[in-house]
Amino acid sequence: MNKQKRLWPNWMKRSETTKNIEYRTLNAEYRIGPYLIRYSTYMYLFALLLFSGVVCAQGVKEQVIPRPTTRILFVFDASQSMYGQWQNDTKFDLAVKLFSNILDSLRKQTNLELALRMYGHQKQFPPQDCFDTRLEVPFGKDNITRIKNTLKTTTPKGTTPIAYSLSQAAKDFTPCDNCRNVVILITDGLEECGGDPCAVSLELQKKGIMLKPFIIGIGKNFRDQFECVGTYFDASNEKQFRNALNVIISRTLNPTSVQVNLLDVYGKPTETNVNMTFYDALSGLVKYNFIHSFNSKGLPDTLDIDPLITYNVVVHTIPPVYKDTVKFTPGKHNIVGIDAPQGFLTFKAIGNSTLKYLPCVIRKKGMHETINVQQFDQSEKYLVGMYDVEVLCMPRIVVKDVEITQNHTTTIEIPLPGIAVIQKSTNGYGSLYAESKKGLVWLYNLRDNEQQQEILYLQPGTYKIVFRSKYSNQSSYTTEKSFKVEPGQTVNLKLYPN
Repeated sequence: MNKQKRLWPNWMKRSETTKNIEYRTLNAEYRIGPYLIRYSTYMYLFALLLFSGVVCAQGVKEQVIPRPTTRILFVFDASQSMYGQWQNDTKFDLAVKLFSNILDSLRKQTNLELALRMYGHQKQFPPQDCFDTRLEVPFGKDNITRIKNTLKTTTPKGTTPIAYSLSQAAKDFTPCDNCRNVVILITDGLEECGGDPCAVSLELQKKGIMLKPFIIGIGKNFRDQFECVGTYFDASNEKQFRNALNVIISRTLNPTSVQVNLLDVYGKPTETNVNMTFYDALSGLVKYNFIHSFNSKGLPDTLDIDPLITYNVVVHTIPPVYKDTVKFTPGKHNIVGIDAPQGFLTFKAIGNSTLKYLPCVIRKKGMHETINVQQFDQSEKYLVGMYDVEVLCMPRIVVKDVEITQNHTTTIEIPLPGIAVIQKSTNGYGSLYAESKKGLVWLYNLRDNEQQQEILYLQPGTYKIVFRSKYSNQSSYTTEKSFKVEPGQTVNLKLYPN
């Protein structure tokens, strides 16, 4: 169903009612006045097949977005306290054994690179060395054996510079256009060098260097101290340590799918074909752009999205829709609903549907901000609601309280403009005015250049040009010319007849 709003300026009398022109896409019908023209089914199918053939002949190949490489940096505590007893072994040896088993399970994992940074393993304590950290195994493929051998040959001996180690970890992630950077910190103690691991972690996340870290606390619950650093897992015993590692690896590597339902006014996911931008809520960086689509079953398409990030989502409708602090459950199919009901707005000149290149300014009702500049020959979608419209013809036409409703097309009609051809035999200074009962309303300044002719599209009405030659040095040489513009007609004006 279409809504039409016909506009007649208050300075022009309405002469007649034009016939409505109705176009029905689904039924392949055209209505012109009282006449209905119906395309035959065969003609319609022939056109459809012809169009399909053209599309297929073009052979357009869709670009497949490659899966990102997951880079996991293990930051392993090798401080002196890791020599302490835990279960039936030392903390360090038992942690290395369980950690090595997890590493073996990752050997066949694709799109995965691992690295190992350690701290407290180079300098004996005492004395305290708060810079005792080093990247022992850089990122690379098939380096699991090297990581395991490095751990087996390491002897815990030093202090615990967690904040400094995390800050140095930023250098371990070399630039990469399609990587997700994950840090897993394994420790049995707290910061011992006066640093602030929470501040360092937050800063690295804001810069987009790494995702929110995972922390496994060995032997004692450090949740209160580490929750500000990242996602904390308590490992008071061997079983909890093994489970924590498995959960972290699962959350990091298992695919997570997301379905975004763009809801209409009835709460149904019928809206589509609009871009959605997913921002990292912490860093503000753009992580994804997806133009929403339906799959072959008519349902919103499924997206692969990193579940370790909290997102702010912007749906680029007009005006845009925002949904902040969106979180997804790793390894599962997530559904998120966003209200985005829309309808259409179009413009038409009465008696002529080919008017182009006429800007129309769209604003929310009662607001000054411009949300879109729509060309006259376009049909555009807007969120359901009330709008104010300004058609930038001459004179301008302002339409208040334009209502956009779900799946409906609201049409704004204006009178068909005429053309004024202004011929100047000399350069000069002048302006165009609309005549009204209240006096002259300025519309346009004539160009002071070598151009001897100007062509203006004007709404039907009465106008006046006031002009003085550039070479006249007296105001009394000012010329005035009044003229009338009729719909679809051309009027020629000579300011200085030869």
